[in-house]
Amino acid sequence: MNPEQLRNIIEAALFAASEPLNAERLQALFDEEQQPSRDTLHQALLQLQQDYEGRGIELKEVATGFRFQARQEVSTWVSRLWEEKPQRYTRATLETLALIAYRQPITRAEIEDIRGVTVSSNIIKTLQERDWIRVVGHRDVPGRPAMFATTRHFLNYFNLKSLDELPPLSELMDIDKINAELDLREPGGEGSGETAAVALAAAMPAYDPAFEPTDA
Repeated sequence: MNPEQLRNIIEAALFAASEPLNAERLQALFDEEQQPSRDTLHQALLQLQQDYEGRGIELKEVATGFRFQARQEVSTWVSRLWEEKPQRYTRATLETLALIAYRQPITRAEIEDIRGVTVSSNIIKTLQERDWIRVVGHRDVPGRPAMFATTRHFLNYFNLKSLDELPPLSELMDIDKINAELDLREPGGEGSGETAAVALAAAMPAYDPAFEPTDA
């Protein structure tokens, strides 16, 4: 199989897929005798990324694989395809999510200590229902409280490949702008949340770089 044919197959598969595709899933598209190596796949993906430079869409690698998505620069117009207004989140919800993102794994009591107020059960429930956070264990203290961490879906949603791509605290911005940024993605608009992820940095201490979410 020549490189151009390989790129065409990968391109079509990524456009047809409803979720990001990783190297393993892309390799599974081919018969065993035609299956490209990881290096060959990587080179084909790099070439595709170059082919789409300067276009309205881009090939982006996120936590669970590669996907095509609208570029942030055109999201204002693309988002008008959907009349339904996306869900808005309270400041408390977004601050809780930011704390989990930067301090994971973290318990509810630790979040409350930092914010200085009680964390509503509805906030935790909302974040879990969005599949943005999950329980990853229990702190070895009396009561063994649950520890929360972000998921790979959180990384995908905010257009991140890993936690290392969370914006530095020097890029803080007003957390009240987060909902406006989130407006750019729903429905079906994952992948334009880089600026929103920047907003998540509002007033949060650094996260533990040794911890990475492991779920799908």
